[in-house]
Amino acid sequence: MTAKTRNSTLEMVILDCDGVLFDSIRSNVAYYDAILAKLGSPPLDEETRGLCHVYSTPQLFAHLYANDPEKAKEAEQIAYTIDYLPFLEYMDPEPGLYEVLRELRESYRVALATNRGKSMPPLMDRFGLEGLFDVVATILDVENPKPAPDMLLYCLDKTGLGPEQAVYVGDMENDLIAAEAAGMPFILMGDGISHPLQIQRLRELPGFLEKYHA
Repeated sequence: MTAKTRNSTLEMVILDCDGVLFDSIRSNVAYYDAILAKLGSPPLDEETRGLCHVYSTPQLFAHLYANDPEKAKEAEQIAYTIDYLPFLEYMDPEPGLYEVLRELRESYRVALATNRGKSMPPLMDRFGLEGLFDVVATILDVENPKPAPDMLLYCLDKTGLGPEQAVYVGDMENDLIAAEAAGMPFILMGDGISHPLQIQRLRELPGFLEKYHA
């Protein structure tokens, strides 16, 4: 990474995956519906289609089967036997994804913090994301998924930076909660919640950071 001269203490940009780098609703719904079909359960309803974009796999099944922990455990076991590759075709990269990542790397360290787990390696391979992040943090690397701050703290620990030197970019309330708990600024992408620091599309991020941290 070649650092530009800038009047800012910002050293690292941490990005969420789903809803920031990719529109993954179709992929997530297809994946979880396949698991539910193996369980003999009906597909996701409108509420849980939204939650599958927010929750980690264990969190979603704990919600779906709140009154049946054994069923939730069975669903989780099935999830870990399903090959995620067929569902990657439903992932839609954010326009300008690669250009934005390369531009960010000219000025900052770039990290990824996501509630995904075993699906991340095939996702990164399929979309050629290897080598574009200084740190990748998933639920397999930490004790607690978002909204806990564990992944963001993991990124800080791996880079030796303080929370005031990083920013987290996400699209949901649990992303905001995680950033606040980690003590770092948050930038909202989209209109999922209300937040004063906001962009609509990923390609706006480099310019937004230059203005905000100038």
